[in-house]
Amino acid sequence: MAGGRRRGGGGRRGGPRQHPDTHKPAPSPAHLSPAATTAQENAGAAPKTRHPKKGTEELVARAPDVDSLGFQAMDRNVPGLSHLILQKLNMKSYEDYKSAMDGKKSGSDFGIRTYFDMFQKMEDTFKFCAECKKLPDALPDPKSLRRCKRCQNVYYCGVVCQRANWPLHKKFCKKLKLVALDRLVEWLIFTGDIPFPTETWTKPARDVEGWEDWFSMQGQLEEKLGAILAGRYMTILWANAGKPRPEDRELRESVRRLVTDFHSRPLTIGSGLRLFGINPLAKTLTVHVVGASHVETLNTRLTDYDELTRMFPGHQGMEVVMVGVDVVDGPIMRPPLAVPAPRGRIHLSSYKGLYHDFWESHVETKLVARPDLVVGFHPGFHACPDLMAGWLPTLLLLRDYRLPVLFTVYSEQELKSSLQILVELEMHIIGYAANPFASLRPEQVYSSPNKAPVYCSSYYIALLGLAASAVPGAGDLEDGDGWEGGEPCAAGASGGIATSLP
Repeated sequence: MAGGRRRGGGGRRGGPRQHPDTHKPAPSPAHLSPAATTAQENAGAAPKTRHPKKGTEELVARAPDVDSLGFQAMDRNVPGLSHLILQKLNMKSYEDYKSAMDGKKSGSDFGIRTYFDMFQKMEDTFKFCAECKKLPDALPDPKSLRRCKRCQNVYYCGVVCQRANWPLHKKFCKKLKLVALDRLVEWLIFTGDIPFPTETWTKPARDVEGWEDWFSMQGQLEEKLGAILAGRYMTILWANAGKPRPEDRELRESVRRLVTDFHSRPLTIGSGLRLFGINPLAKTLTVHVVGASHVETLNTRLTDYDELTRMFPGHQGMEVVMVGVDVVDGPIMRPPLAVPAPRGRIHLSSYKGLYHDFWESHVETKLVARPDLVVGFHPGFHACPDLMAGWLPTLLLLRDYRLPVLFTVYSEQELKSSLQILVELEMHIIGYAANPFASLRPEQVYSSPNKAPVYCSSYYIALLGLAASAVPGAGDLEDGDGWEGGEPCAAGASGGIATSLP
């Protein structure tokens, strides 16, 4: 049976908060800053006919958590980088790192006592030679690393390495400059400056085809951006970042990119509802975010998904439940509702644990509502056999209970690897396409920056139940081929990927 197979795909790329070969970003010291914390405070089992083969549960029990895999994977490209990060944050082990993610340690525990400390420690974690991969401690003079003047992102131990690396680095230097800028300006999300207050949509959701349409509905946009640039925390940022303040034009563009990164997840959920023909105005809805981790839950505020209310004004109420073993304690760490969500409100809740366990203990027992949609942001089950083993029971549950599912991935390569696995699991792939609400923030591989940046939730895959008939293997696809699943379809477009939702 296809459902009993375990497999992994090739490694994957990530961003400045991202470790290669896994799908979940790692935090920057900005997440741990006292200022950011203060600003935040102010502001089941599948049907018996389709169970996985015996032994899968044992594999799941042994499977490492996603954040652990990502943290350790950095050393494959830069030996000792994970130790350097721990050292810079006064951490002795990965367990300390996890405690930080769970909110059990304050910024002062990691030697972060000033804004300068915070930005300096964040920058220190990127200090290694992009050519020879040497860390500062491996050099005769640890201070000899020099940053590329163009991108202000990558470092070199000397002129020889810089010249040797330039033929490769010049392909990505301009994009990496944006990455470095966004990495710093991201702090304003944790201070509450980003995102700016948004407006009720003046167009129906079906007419909003992407970010250009979305920004066009934001009244007094330039004034809102200007207020962020003139704000106290933007001033503090550039007084302590160790870099010259960029031009206002560059900062405005950075804020715009980070706003798309912030709203990408709720608007992707909204697009998923539209894709499956689920009408928020007709009934109260429940959405499960499966495989949630610190990416979706660290410092998440109760209002962070309220853009769904602006997308669907007059909706009957919607609960978004974050489910995952790496869910972080915080405001949304509250039990899922036993009653429908309040009319016109987006209610966030969470469950720390495996999704199939949550299904068995809460959904099957009718303690909570059955989901109308299940979303997985960058599930990463293609990355390695251990992750696939952990995901297998959940994938089979989603398939056998015929739940509408939307997965997102970073790249076309990751899309193809994921499709291969889903086809082997006999899941009905009803479509895949470029996500109109993908983040516009470029992400780099933490420990191997000289690669093309990727963007969060670049593509989506829509699934519904068991495949009724044989589906063409995704591995047979050539670049430029179009492929249609069932209804609704993703019509072939440039590069073989549809550019918008049906």
